[in-house]
Amino acid sequence: MMRSTTQVRFCHAADGVQLAWEKFGHGAPIVRAAYWLTHIDHDWRSIIWRPWLEAFGKRATLIRYDQRGCGLSDRNVADISFSVWLHDLETVVDAAGVARFTLMGMSQGASIAIAYAVRHPERVARLIIYGGFYQGRRRRGQPEQDEEADLHERAIRLGWGRENPAFRQIFTSQFMANASAEQLAAWDEMQRLSCSAETAARIVTNTHLIDVTDLLPQVRVPTLVMHSTHDARVPFEQGRKMASLIPGARFVALESAGHTLHPQEPAFASFFAEVSAFIAADSDAVRLPLPGLTARELELLEQLARGHSNEQIAATLGISEKTVRNVVSLLFDKLTVPTRAAAIVKAREAGFGRS
Repeated sequence: MMRSTTQVRFCHAADGVQLAWEKFGHGAPIVRAAYWLTHIDHDWRSIIWRPWLEAFGKRATLIRYDQRGCGLSDRNVADISFSVWLHDLETVVDAAGVARFTLMGMSQGASIAIAYAVRHPERVARLIIYGGFYQGRRRRGQPEQDEEADLHERAIRLGWGRENPAFRQIFTSQFMANASAEQLAAWDEMQRLSCSAETAARIVTNTHLIDVTDLLPQVRVPTLVMHSTHDARVPFEQGRKMASLIPGARFVALESAGHTLHPQEPAFASFFAEVSAFIAADSDAVRLPLPGLTARELELLEQLARGHSNEQIAATLGISEKTVRNVVSLLFDKLTVPTRAAAIVKAREAGFGRS
C-alpha cells in the first residue's frame, strides 16, 4: 500500500484542539484508539510502523489518529487527561462517519477503548486489545512500580529532547525488545519526533494514574485480548487479568518480549492471524455476492446501506459529491433498481450496512 492512497484529515475536539486522523485500507472498519508515540505522517516512512499499517490495510479499513499533543495534531494543548482522551476518540469516530466498527486499543489506548466500548456499546461491534493495561503504574499497589513511574517521568523531563538518545533509550529498550540496531534507532527517532519532552512527561504522568478496573465487567461486546508473554513495558499479568475480568473475552498469549512486535518475529504473523479471524464475523463473508461491482462501488454501497447522504458519503470516502452521484447512478443500473430507496433495500438484503 502506498502512502499516496491515504489522506490526512482534521477535526476539532470540544475544547478546540485540532486532531489529525487518517483512513485507509479495504474492508470492515477498525478504529484504533490513539496512544503515545504516533505521527500519522512519519509512520508511513518508519520501518517500525509501515509494516503494521500495510498489514492492517490488507484486512480492514483502518481509522487512526494522533493523540493531542503529538504528531500532526495540535502540539500545545492545555488539557491532557483520560477524560479528554476519551472525548477525542468520540470526536474522531464522529468525524469518520462510521456507525458501527471494530475498536482496537493498543498499550495506553486499551483503557480508552474499554471506556468507549462501555459508553457506546451500540457502536462497537468488536473490541481488540493488545499490550494493554487497565491499571497504570501508580495504581498497581506495588512500591517498585511507583519507583519506575518516578524514574520514567524524570528521565523524560531531563533528556527527551537531547540529541544524545541515552534517556529515550530507557523507553526504546522496553518498547522494542529483541529489535535490530536499525529498528532501535528508528524507534528512538520516532520518539523524538512524536512530541516534546513536556508533552511526553504529561502523557506518561497521566497514564500512570489510569484505572479502569470497574469498567471491565461492564464490557458487553465480543473481546479479544492479546499480550506478549515477556512484554518489557506492560506486565503480562495486566493483559491476562484484564481478559479474565471482561465477560466472555478470549485471551491469546503471543510469544515475544516486545511491547511493539516487529515483522521478523513469528508473533507478528500470529497477531494478524488472530485479528483476521476475529473480525471475519463482521466482514464481507456475511454478505451475499453481488457480481460485477467494483471495489469503489461496493464501498459506496456500504455507505448507502447505512443511510448516509451523498454529502456524508463524499466526506467519509474523501471524494467529491459529483463522483458519488455518478457512482450511485451506475449502481442503480447494475442492481437493476429505479431509486435510492430500492438500492438501499437490496444492499441491506445482501448484508451490507451491518458492520
